[in-house]
Amino acid sequence: RIPSRLAELPPVDADPDLVVYCWGPGCNGSTKAALALTRAGYRRVREMIGGFEYWAREGLAIESSTGRSRRPVDDLTAPATRSG
Repeated sequence: RIPSRLAELPPVDADPDLVVYCWGPGCNGSTKAALALTRAGYRRVREMIGGFEYWAREGLAIESSTGRSRRPVDDLTAPATRSG
């Protein structure tokens, strides 16, 4: 759908930073989106590896209709913290 929705993005000549992502690492939609945006002339396109799922699981800030929050850090996905 990206080619049909390019008008919703900043113009190419504004040289915006664009970050694309999927829900999780098993999805390749963000890779396809990055390719489509690059072919459309955008130069600064980045893919958030791991997707939204791992962003949230690592305790980074998220925003929803209820506001900004952070989920508890998931020990299985986030780097271990050192004490002392």
